[in-house]
Amino acid sequence: MPSDLFPLVASGAVARVRGKVIAGPIDLALEARGVTVVIGPNGAGKTTLLKMLHGIARVQQGDIRWACDEVEARARQGFVFQTPVMLRRSVRDNLAYPLRLLGVRRAEARARAADWARRVGLGDMLDRPAPVLSGGERQKLALARTLIRAPDVIFLDEPTAALDGRAMREIEDILVRARDTGTRLIMSTHDMGQAKRLADEVIFVRGGLIEEHRRATEFFAKPHSPQALAFLKGDIVE
Repeated sequence: MPSDLFPLVASGAVARVRGKVIAGPIDLALEARGVTVVIGPNGAGKTTLLKMLHGIARVQQGDIRWACDEVEARARQGFVFQTPVMLRRSVRDNLAYPLRLLGVRRAEARARAADWARRVGLGDMLDRPAPVLSGGERQKLALARTLIRAPDVIFLDEPTAALDGRAMREIEDILVRARDTGTRLIMSTHDMGQAKRLADEVIFVRGGLIEEHRRATEFFAKPHSPQALAFLKGDIVE
């Protein structure tokens, strides 16, 4: 359960690329429940923050710690990218692949793959090559491929970017079901409507720094910083 993974604590964490600071210093503590939504202007560092917390962006200064062993924490989480990478295989084989890596027998992996395909609306596409799916179908496949491992925590980098309204609604339905069954979600989005629908708490990022971290209802009612207020109004914020 996520309760023995959290709190997730970042203390003075800094990420650099070629010597340039792209995020940080980050001081943050996340608890075990709910949906955390990261928002901010383009280039603010949302993706980098998620990657730092997940462990795929190197922290050169400070540290990020889970409540349990780091190796165990990594094994119990997943990351869904804005543009998911599909194996050049069928939908069924894409879903079965992570289970096979965990040592699940082929027949069971394929049966669970079929079950998850049905759950996300891809049940009639099991034998279709994943690379020919639409953008929304690929994102549903990416989510199912992550959820099939039953992770305790999922990081999502703008999972509905460039999708139409119907595809966005379908993805959000999957996320809500995951949340309701106990999966901890930490995601970025550029869509303020989506943030208001899903967020329990909001992290507002600007210039690689966290400017606000508050309950969603409080943040959307009255953000503390003028930059956050301008951002919510749709103004250009740098």
